[in-house]
Amino acid sequence: MITEEKQLADKVVHIGRVTKVVKGGRIFKFTALVVVGDKSGKVGIGHGKAREVPDAIRKALEAAKKNIISIPVVKGSIPHEVVGRYGASEIVMKPAAPGTGIIAGGAVRSLFELAGLHNILAKSVRSRNPFNSLYAALDGFSKIRTVGEVAEFRDKDISEFIKRKDEDEE
Repeated sequence: MITEEKQLADKVVHIGRVTKVVKGGRIFKFTALVVVGDKSGKVGIGHGKAREVPDAIRKALEAAKKNIISIPVVKGSIPHEVVGRYGASEIVMKPAAPGTGIIAGGAVRSLFELAGLHNILAKSVRSRNPFNSLYAALDGFSKIRTVGEVAEFRDKDISEFIKRKDEDEE
């Protein structure tokens, strides 16, 4: 599904049914977990609850659009290995060579697709709960630093970090 504003694509990752038992019987509500992204480095996650599934999805979609973050995409992958943690979930993400594809399971795969990552390896080490896994991946994305950011933080020039082939031969 492609929405018109900012060309964001969205994907419903998980729909859960919650039951509350009261004196008069059971009350059913639904939860929805939605991922949105522009397939070029911007991605967001939203969670919504309502009595009807379409309302829950709509609420989750609105929340996801409010929580969009930007991630650095280098040659269709991430710049370096990173571990994201949220609750009991832990996701190890590694950059992969071109042509590898997205090697990830469950809800995290759709997050990578909508983020615009084409070559990445990911492993869910602990809990595989879709909610916690997505937020663990988002935590990992927030820890990613580019060469330019590291150079600026250390008050150095980027050329000090990058080793050139012609410098090796001298």
